[in-house]
Amino acid sequence: MRIASCARLLRSCCASARGSPWIRPAASRALHVDYPPIVPTLTTSYVHGTSNTPLLHATVGEMLLKTVERQPDKEALVFSENGVRKTFAQFLQDVDQAAAGLLAMGLKKGDRLGMWGPNTYEWVLFQFATARVGIILVAINPAYQVNEVEFALQKVGCKAIVCPLEFKTQKYCDMLRKICPEIEKATPGDIRSPRLPDLRSVIVLGSRQPGMFCFEDVMQAGTSQHTRQLQDIQKTLSCDDPINIQFTSGTTGAPKGAALSHHNIINNSYFVGRRMGYTWRPDIRVCLPVPMYHCFGSVGGGMCLAVHGVTLVYPSVGYSGKANLEAIEKERCTFLYGTPTMYVDMLNQPDLPKYDLSSVDAGIMSGSPCPPELMKQVMEVMGMKEITIGYGTTENSPVTFAASPLDNMDRKCNSVGFVMEHLEAKIVNPSTGLMVPVGENGEICIRGYCVMLEYWGDPENTRQCIGKDRWYKTGDIGRLDPFGYLQIQGRIKDMIIRGGENVYPAEIEKFLHTHPKVKEVQVVGVVDPRMGEEVCACIKLVDGVECTAEEIKAFCKGQIAYFKIPRYVEFVTSYPLTVTGKIQKNILSAQMEKQLGLKPK
Repeated sequence: MRIASCARLLRSCCASARGSPWIRPAASRALHVDYPPIVPTLTTSYVHGTSNTPLLHATVGEMLLKTVERQPDKEALVFSENGVRKTFAQFLQDVDQAAAGLLAMGLKKGDRLGMWGPNTYEWVLFQFATARVGIILVAINPAYQVNEVEFALQKVGCKAIVCPLEFKTQKYCDMLRKICPEIEKATPGDIRSPRLPDLRSVIVLGSRQPGMFCFEDVMQAGTSQHTRQLQDIQKTLSCDDPINIQFTSGTTGAPKGAALSHHNIINNSYFVGRRMGYTWRPDIRVCLPVPMYHCFGSVGGGMCLAVHGVTLVYPSVGYSGKANLEAIEKERCTFLYGTPTMYVDMLNQPDLPKYDLSSVDAGIMSGSPCPPELMKQVMEVMGMKEITIGYGTTENSPVTFAASPLDNMDRKCNSVGFVMEHLEAKIVNPSTGLMVPVGENGEICIRGYCVMLEYWGDPENTRQCIGKDRWYKTGDIGRLDPFGYLQIQGRIKDMIIRGGENVYPAEIEKFLHTHPKVKEVQVVGVVDPRMGEEVCACIKLVDGVECTAEEIKAFCKGQIAYFKIPRYVEFVTSYPLTVTGKIQKNILSAQMEKQLGLKPK
């Protein structure tokens, strides 16, 4: 009897152990990610991030309503430059008023509305107003010029577009008139243009313009009938509906519109927030200088407001490193979002020591490769001990890997963290599609709730990057370690093949960032008649210092393999950029080849 009882108890204990995140087999493909991994369990370059927390099944509007009910009087939004402040209850009132106005203007579920402009209150307002109606928000880069915005509006068939009259050198309404001269004589809401056949309405944020609605028109158009219609629409919305189109900013080719669903962006913001500690940190106030048209700003920022109830502080309409520091001090921000370039700008502010940054102890650095030396500077100089790195792509809503704020310095500086909850990742040989051993480089592939629905109206490009098995090919090169942490080596197309050796620019860039005179560096391949390609380092120096190519090469000797040492070192003052600020390495490479006389001019 005792033996039988002991046997039953033993079986019960074993069953419990199998479900515990702390007791695992020696080797596993699943990785419990509710806490940072502490045991090296991976034996192949595949990982599945398991969690005790289920996915959310809700629309954007439903999440906002729940948060407003929970904390109606808490401050939701602060726009430091123009003094706008809204509580959650006030914000929801504005959202529903704008949503009713859009219905009154004839927009309906499934229509596309373009949002074209810098960081303003109206951007966030329309982000949620469109979601309440089921209108698909199209995020358009505020730097787009005439041909680019025409392409975007045509590609997705926007029925309406919201933009300011102008901002800095951008004359938004003038550009729209160049595309559609018919606007001047049109009745607002009834634009007819052969170049933009779907466009009916332009909503201008500023003074009234011929043929266009102004913002006040929208806010005053809705009646009690439209308010009732808005409530009825809620029953027809599904979390699987597309709700956002984000244009990718590839360094080559035309932009592609990644269609994201409520399910995509709600769950990504939810689990990123959990990874960052939003479920346990008190009174989170996020300083958000990143652009709203980008996933980093709209999902990492706007959606976290709805899902986690955080307060968002927008320092300025246009980016300003000084405004960021002022907002952190004045608003007592506890969290900071930024790209590596933004953090460099803040660190280089001449009066940085005068600002009280004691309130901010955590943040995210993402959007482009993050040099380890920069991470260390942010921790030491700005006091952000719990800053962390995120990695992802627009097509993945966007974050797929992130470090924990509690990870050690090495993990934060030399990896992009571990896989997000409920996602699968694998590293494959880009030529064969077969998985590579743990620790070897290959293409990063992602599968799970985060993968976009499609490239809007572009089935061919969709098929090229998402297989029938729903694995998304990122085009990025990386490697997984046995703990499940990912290191990024760069883009497949950026890889340099020198005499048969694969050279990853990111590895050399990371090393050169440790040189005290190097401010920024980009490494590209240039043609060579003997080796096929040679390594060229394009360096921006720290202000006020001088350096030579020989000094850089001497710094490399004995520190990195001989074939990784740059054959050419060129000092530059700028890099060719896309409209979203990404460095165009293909153009940089061509510029260097011409400058070095390696190709006929």
